[in-house]
Amino acid sequence: MSRYWSPFVHNLVPYVPGEQPKMPDLVKLNTNENPYGPSPRVNEAIAGQLGDGLRLYPDPSSDALKGTIARYHGVRSNHVFVGNGSDEVLAHIFQGLFGHGKPLLFPDVTYSFYPVYCGLYGIEPKPVPLDDDFRIHPDMFQGECSGIIFPNPNAPTGRLLPLSDIETILKAHPDVVVVVDEAYVDFGGETAIGLVDQYSNLLVTQTLSKSRSLAGLRVGFAVGHPDLIEALERIKNSFNSYPIDRLALAGAIAAYEDEEHFQSTRKAVMAERSRVTEGLEALGFRVLPSSANFVFTEHPDHEGADIAGHLREHGIIVRHFNKPRIGNFLRITIGNPEQNGRLLATLGDILKRFDREYR
Repeated sequence: MSRYWSPFVHNLVPYVPGEQPKMPDLVKLNTNENPYGPSPRVNEAIAGQLGDGLRLYPDPSSDALKGTIARYHGVRSNHVFVGNGSDEVLAHIFQGLFGHGKPLLFPDVTYSFYPVYCGLYGIEPKPVPLDDDFRIHPDMFQGECSGIIFPNPNAPTGRLLPLSDIETILKAHPDVVVVVDEAYVDFGGETAIGLVDQYSNLLVTQTLSKSRSLAGLRVGFAVGHPDLIEALERIKNSFNSYPIDRLALAGAIAAYEDEEHFQSTRKAVMAERSRVTEGLEALGFRVLPSSANFVFTEHPDHEGADIAGHLREHGIIVRHFNKPRIGNFLRITIGNPEQNGRLLATLGDILKRFDREYR
């Protein structure tokens, strides 16, 4: 039935999300979901919303959630925009703040939704190369552009850019919007939200999917100068004026109210990340320094696709990207201790099998 498609749709290259397989006894380490559940307060808050109130529309402005986020990060509510996951927030950013007949700059190894949104909104993409160790350098962003975007920590590499380097980028490009995508910042980074009052061209996005364990609720937000926020609100209200439902609003607020749970679970992920890194290195893997809830790793003697295939045979799913520069790497989500132990033990068995076969 594609004969009914417009030429625009024919030319789109959609984003390919991480696989969600239905397998028994699966160790799922491919989509960077948090291995620890959300705060019990989230479940209580959502349960409290079940009933007659669901027949009513939610608050179109999400004022209570904006206020919660603003207080948590020490900004004003008019600095905050919320949406259905950070991907929707990013979509509004691409449509409302980039373009202007100039290219958008982003790393050549980064979140693969960026070029997809460029195609969707008619923006010229201009990937700029990371260095040989997959690091972002402030001076990599050169020439005229309509904006700059990068994750921090970067994905899928997990490498962190210090705030001083972010300030260098902001100062070098005062006339375009610089978007720092902080989906993983809570696992070892420092947020750039504290810089928004100093730099009117800075926009920081975050999600509650990762460190708050709310991937199933789809809540994300942006923090920046009110002029940037107003642009996003104009697009939102021209597209979907009720983006966050009642259950998601209640759950998101409750997640922020349980700081103890947030701190304990993120620290648990970080501790397991260190354990997995040490285990992988003991098996001969090269592991990039990670400040995210995943590691990016390759083995010098074996193909990443082969290792991923053998892991799958043992019921363990990791992410392999068949792309230039990173075709030998695996991105492995940090699971709970039992999952990580099974991963490392299975990798040890696979490498022994490879050694026998290649002798």
